[in-house]
Amino acid sequence: MVNVVPVNLGSRSYEVRIGSGLLGRAGFEIAPFLRRKRLAIVTDTTVAALHLQAFQAGLAQAGITSTALALPSGEGTKSWPEFARTVDWLLEQKVERRDMVVALGGGVIGDLVGFAAAVLRRGVRFVQVPTTLLSQVDSSVGGKTGINSVHGKNLIGAFHQPALVLADIDLLDTLPPRDFIAGYGEVVKYGLLGDAAFFDWLEAHGPALAGGDKAARRHAVTRSVEMKAAIVARDETEEGERALLNLGHTFGHALERATGYSDRLLHGEGVAIGCALAFALSQRLGLCSQEAPSRVRAHLKAMGMKTDPRDIPGDLPGPEALLALMGQDKKVVDGKLRFVLARGIGDAFVADDVPPETVIRLLADSLHP
Repeated sequence: MVNVVPVNLGSRSYEVRIGSGLLGRAGFEIAPFLRRKRLAIVTDTTVAALHLQAFQAGLAQAGITSTALALPSGEGTKSWPEFARTVDWLLEQKVERRDMVVALGGGVIGDLVGFAAAVLRRGVRFVQVPTTLLSQVDSSVGGKTGINSVHGKNLIGAFHQPALVLADIDLLDTLPPRDFIAGYGEVVKYGLLGDAAFFDWLEAHGPALAGGDKAARRHAVTRSVEMKAAIVARDETEEGERALLNLGHTFGHALERATGYSDRLLHGEGVAIGCALAFALSQRLGLCSQEAPSRVRAHLKAMGMKTDPRDIPGDLPGPEALLALMGQDKKVVDGKLRFVLARGIGDAFVADDVPPETVIRLLADSLHP
């Protein structure tokens, strides 16, 4: 069974297809989009070892030839050197404007390859084949592409929508438990920002989902994509409502930068901590009840997730330094930090009038028991 979620963007509309066995059928899924039956695939070394052979075999069944480039795994790949290497390799493969590039991997590969496709010959089409929970529910959908800078995360990039997204939930079976649970941080985010009933469902079914329940995984991925697709359709380039998708990210990105984008803190773990902090900040500002942040933290803890900066191994900068790191985030507008806050679970909104001293006190409390 395949669930199909349309992303309605006029001439740039596409489908996200979610289900089991999509990797083996990829050739037949992608073939209708091709003018000539050849593909250039960019992946990373970890994903290549696990899935590249099966993916290329699936393409061959539909008569599609392919070449592949495997980049190093990890957040450090979202950089100028690996971006330049990717673009040069695609040009060596003689990728034309009417050809298709495939991003086979998690969020790092999807973001980097999407950006490469956006600028190659002033824009070529690409397919997202997300292999992690985080990329299936979030980064593969919506057309945000880019790389990191020494000044912050995702500060260099472009909006470039894929032609198709194939989310094979069977691939989630090969994820290390930490990576799967980190990706769950983005799943929880959707319930917290706009669907209280989905958060209720996650409280009941989260453990089964983490344990490998295919039906639960398909539902969680589908509902997350439905929510993101609806928001993206209304606000493609983040002029307003799409900013809600950044719930937890202002805190999370600062913590990622403070830890050097290393394995000390995965992106989804930063988002989970950020969501807990956003609800705590909302409660301190009198916007929501004490019950909401307590419920958020309880569920994250029940899923084995980090909830505070002090849960991150190693030393961190002080609260003032962390606040300064937030100042480089893309969510700064007219010099004001924007936070996604909440009136309750499923009721988020964007605020740019948060007193810095309140944020500093919250960070101080969360850094030290």
